[in-house]
Amino acid sequence: MDLDMRKMRILQAIIDDYILTATPVGSRTISKLPDISLSSATIRNEMSDLEEMGYLEQPHTSAGRIPSEKAYRLYVNSIMQRADLTEAEKRFIKTCYSNTLDGVDEVVRQTAWVLSSMSKYTSMVLKPALRAVKVKHIQLVPVSEGRALAVVVTDMGVTRDTLINIPRGMGYQQLERISRILTARLQGCALQDVSTVSIPELQADLESQRAFLNETMAALHRTLDAGPGGVQLAGATNILNYPEYSDMAKAKNFLATIEAKDVLYKILSEAADVEFSIKIGRENQDKDMQDCSVVTATYKVGGAAVGTLGVIGPVRMDYARVLALMRHIGRSMSDVLTNMMEEER
Repeated sequence: MDLDMRKMRILQAIIDDYILTATPVGSRTISKLPDISLSSATIRNEMSDLEEMGYLEQPHTSAGRIPSEKAYRLYVNSIMQRADLTEAEKRFIKTCYSNTLDGVDEVVRQTAWVLSSMSKYTSMVLKPALRAVKVKHIQLVPVSEGRALAVVVTDMGVTRDTLINIPRGMGYQQLERISRILTARLQGCALQDVSTVSIPELQADLESQRAFLNETMAALHRTLDAGPGGVQLAGATNILNYPEYSDMAKAKNFLATIEAKDVLYKILSEAADVEFSIKIGRENQDKDMQDCSVVTATYKVGGAAVGTLGVIGPVRMDYARVLALMRHIGRSMSDVLTNMMEEER
């Protein structure tokens, strides 16, 4: 059975109505639409065909139909019309980013808030990975016997730190000297491309402490990604406003999953190389997210993708609006971060 244009128009009307109302859709509702010049009987027959083809489902308690995940996938890929924001919404976003934002972390927090506020869904933003940015300064600071803090400052103004083991007896002056050499040699370099081989001064001076050098470089590489702690969440309870989450057990499970952030970090990390991604229901690998849809997009600094933002909502999400928001907000975020990087340089 073919999915002809008439069936496509009816399916689009059903999906649009169900996204708006969360109420199963009957043939009478569709027949009243001005752009559907068909009788209720004809629409019923077409809806029966669509159900047989797997695009519609019938809830047990209703005579109406609801879209299946297969229908939403077709809708997103082939039917959905590109949406745009109103001029007032664009001005609001501009205002949110025109205020002075103190550093990258505040930009990330602001982005998560704006995205959740405007979409009415749960939003998440992964802080920038440091792969695409360059080293500005490295400092090794002793914190206790045998331990030091390795601090990396990038040309974007992002600061990351991690604890490292140091040889016993190594004091402040030695660490300060190593810090100066590291900074001199690595300044302007992408951290992911750095190894001890590129620092001959350290190799020569610390030949007997090669293990310390290797651990230091490994620690610096560990700062490339923020990990689950780098996920900024906003609007966690927004999804509870949708009838799909009226069941308390389901709602609690969802909140526990997103608050742990491990699942969100995995989702955002895996989408790091994809400009836009839409996962609908069971397309999500994690079983705790299979009642949701997840839309992600990358944001950039200086033209290079450095992080990911995303929206989590019910499967009947308003995909067109979410994509419009993510395009505009992601672009605004990218512009602000790029300006920050240029100012730091």
